[in-house]
Amino acid sequence: MLISAPCVVSLTWRLEDTLGNLIDELSDPVEFFYGGDDLLAKVEEVLEGQETGFETQVQLEPDQAFGDYDSSLVFFEERHLFPEQIEPGMQFDGPPEGTMTPGMPTDRIYTVTEVYDSHVVLDGNHPLAGIALRLTLKVRDVRPATPEEIEQRSVSEPVFTVMNTVMPPPGQVH
Repeated sequence: MLISAPCVVSLTWRLEDTLGNLIDELSDPVEFFYGGDDLLAKVEEVLEGQETGFETQVQLEPDQAFGDYDSSLVFFEERHLFPEQIEPGMQFDGPPEGTMTPGMPTDRIYTVTEVYDSHVVLDGNHPLAGIALRLTLKVRDVRPATPEEIEQRSVSEPVFTVMNTVMPPPGQVH
C-alpha cells in the first residue's frame, strides 16, 4: 500500500540535532496517522507516495519542526506560587495558577528551567524550538486508517509525545 491520506504508517526513527547528538529514538515501530495531526508537515511530504521499507534522512529546520525560539515566552514567577518539591524539568499545562506575568498564552506547556529561593523561571517554548534536526526514518508498515482514526485525525491512543524528548547537551542549544 502506498502512503496517502488518510492512512496509518508504522515508523522507526532516530532524531538528532545537527551535531549528531541523539534526541529521541524509536527502535520499535510506532503507528502515526498520516494526513492528520500526528506528524510534522515536512515528514508527511517526504512520506507521500512511499511504501513499507522506505528509508530516508530528513533535515528539519526550526520552522519545519518546532518553530523558532521565542524569548518572550520565558518569564519569572514568585517561588511561593509553586509546590515545595518543584524542580527543573517539571511542566505546567498553561501558566500556573496565581502567576502575575500578563499576557502569557494559556494554550502552552510551560517548563520549569530554573528554581531559586525567591523565584522560578518558566519557559513556554517547545524543548526543541530553535533547533535544526535530522530525522532518519524507516517505514515499517502502512495500513488503511479506521473510521475512528479518520475522525480523530490521529491514531486511537497517543503513544508518543515530543514533549518527553531529551534536550541536546547544554551549551549546544540557542
